[in-house]
Amino acid sequence: MQKKCPECGDKIVGRIDKKFCSDACRNAFNNNINKDHKNLIRNTNNRLRKNYRILEELNPEQKKKISKARLVEKGFDFNYFTSIYTTKAGTIYYFVYDQGYLPLEHEYYALVKRES
Repeated sequence: MQKKCPECGDKIVGRIDKKFCSDACRNAFNNNINKDHKNLIRNTNNRLRKNYRILEELNPEQKKKISKARLVEKGFDFNYFTSIYTTKAGTIYYFVYDQGYLPLEHEYYALVKRES
């Protein structure tokens, strides 16, 4: 019995362990299986990139105080960050890669850049 390609249904010719008729069918099949996960990952990475660009733009001197309203106005999403750093004193910094922010009083934030 001839094996058929799970993507297009064409006859598979070649090695006995071959699963797809072509690289294009293999790619299309795997892309369809993984598209939900890929969309989630792509959307998350896009939000992280946007947050990073905002912090980088607003913090050129590597240390700055800024209002929450200014961050929100730029489109910053506080739900997306890459790590949390807690100091020995219990102060919590949120980081998007090497760009960080610390919540302060009265809806202000301290922006910092972690040294490499």
